[in-house]
Amino acid sequence: MDRAQQSGIAALAALGEPARSRLYDYVVSRREPVGRDEVATALGIARTTAAFHLDRLVDEGLLEVEFARRSGRAGPGAGRPAKLYHRAARQIDVTLPARRYELAGRLLADAVDESDRTGESPRAILSRCAAELGRRIGEDAAGERTAEVLADHGFEPIEDEGAIRLGNCPFHALVDGHTDLVCGMNLDLLTALLDGLGDRTLRACLDPAPGFCCVRLVPSDRSDLG
Repeated sequence: MDRAQQSGIAALAALGEPARSRLYDYVVSRREPVGRDEVATALGIARTTAAFHLDRLVDEGLLEVEFARRSGRAGPGAGRPAKLYHRAARQIDVTLPARRYELAGRLLADAVDESDRTGESPRAILSRCAAELGRRIGEDAAGERTAEVLADHGFEPIEDEGAIRLGNCPFHALVDGHTDLVCGMNLDLLTALLDGLGDRTLRACLDPAPGFCCVRLVPSDRSDLG
């Protein structure tokens, strides 16, 4: 399970406690940030209990905090700013196995937009955008093992005699009916990821097999796969 999945599951698990779930629903239903006293009064719970749950939701990335003086007064005698809570900007998506449909959608949308502006083929632009993203991922993870980077991005790598078979395709549902497009995008992304990592021992190739991603990483000197 990759780190994003683990973080998302932990955040959702925090809402499994009924009182905390009610508290979260109340906060996100308000148009303005709310304080501990307001939450405690609205839900009929102790202020210390409200504070505990609110801060737990902040720790899990579900709420964010800001400080403001509710009276509108400023300067000496205005009192300390109140700690206020509102919904976090973070979006939480949890799928098992890991999927990255938002990422694919963003790449496809960027390709269509640029194609409209330039007249270049959307497929060519998609290939370039996927490669740019893969290279950034690899460069950001420089020094890490390739298998670990792949695991962190949901590919579920399985190391096998110098090669790496990918047990999960993050774009799985899109492959059905759009195989060439999506698998080509994935190949470009993973080829560039290896380049960004500086891993010269492996190369990405298309090698579809039931139950696996269409891309496989094989030793660079292997020539029997395209």
